[in-house]
Amino acid sequence: MEEKGVTRRDFVKGMAVGGAFGFIGTMGVYSHSPLRSAFIPEKKPGNVDIGECKKVKILCVSETSWFNNDHLMDDIKAMGGLLVNQWTYPWPPAGKPGNPKADLHPENAGGYSALIDVTLLDDSHKYILLDTGWDYEWTDERFKACGIDKMLKEGYIDFLYISHEHFDHFWGLPVTLKYKPDITMMIGGNYYPEGMQYIKDSGFKGKLIVDEKDTPKLYPLFPGCASYYFPIPIICRVFGEHSLYFNVKDAGIVQVTGCCHQSIIKFADTAYRTLKGGDKPYGVYGGLHISPFEDWDPKYDDLVRSLGAWNFKKIGCNHCTGVITAKKFIEAGYPVERGTAKFRSKDTAYLGNGDTIEFP
Repeated sequence: MEEKGVTRRDFVKGMAVGGAFGFIGTMGVYSHSPLRSAFIPEKKPGNVDIGECKKVKILCVSETSWFNNDHLMDDIKAMGGLLVNQWTYPWPPAGKPGNPKADLHPENAGGYSALIDVTLLDDSHKYILLDTGWDYEWTDERFKACGIDKMLKEGYIDFLYISHEHFDHFWGLPVTLKYKPDITMMIGGNYYPEGMQYIKDSGFKGKLIVDEKDTPKLYPLFPGCASYYFPIPIICRVFGEHSLYFNVKDAGIVQVTGCCHQSIIKFADTAYRTLKGGDKPYGVYGGLHISPFEDWDPKYDDLVRSLGAWNFKKIGCNHCTGVITAKKFIEAGYPVERGTAKFRSKDTAYLGNGDTIEFP
């Protein structure tokens, strides 16, 4: 792995050429296009053996990246649209009360983060902090409520895994580093200079592991766990997302993601074509990026139907999955794990703040 960046020209070119896999595709339009046939499993399953683990338990620290969809979309429109550099937005930490640029709903910021507890075959544990929130106060509040602050201080968390560079997954980095500045951190291979500088400015003193630039690739991490990098253009001038695969003994493959901008079908298909055992999907957790702003279009129903072909045994969705989408999954008879709708999460149709899910 190596540390590299991506230019704005590369990003815009990528949006023009491959946008179906990122921006438009993950909204559901991609699944409705003829390109969807490319992801019908026709080839033989993969043969990469990543080993096995015994169990995966996930605590949703915070799935509420923002509290009001309309405010977020109005802010993006006011700044010039979805292709504008996110680092120019006067949002937290820049857009705080008292700051003359704090004119775009700074109170709307929340954040996304989850704790992944992996039980290995010898009954030892690996702990992964998936993403690190957005607003400092909200992130710190959720960390303390879930005991993440103490786990960081005492060195229980093995590494911080940032799914992608978006504000709601990454900008709360100083909160994690306040408790563990030397934590090992893994990021995608196409961070912009602003993102790399933010890591330095946040007080990071640990080991930084970076995926290769522009290379879709599997990275085994420990027995039963691997990361996969998807080099795709995403809204707000962000590029690339990586997500996690777990091979749970006697169950199958569990997929864990931040936003799944690569699309849930692409995510599942990559496991099928890459991993030994990838033809036995068991579960999925995370934001699945289907109608995240509750703007349902009938063509998204095609994606809901397509998901059924993978026969997941347990689905834990939240965040940018959208409440409407989660309810569509439930109506389709999929095994969606319900939440409690506590701590400012909106609905019991998906896993909310403080909820947990276990595989198997």
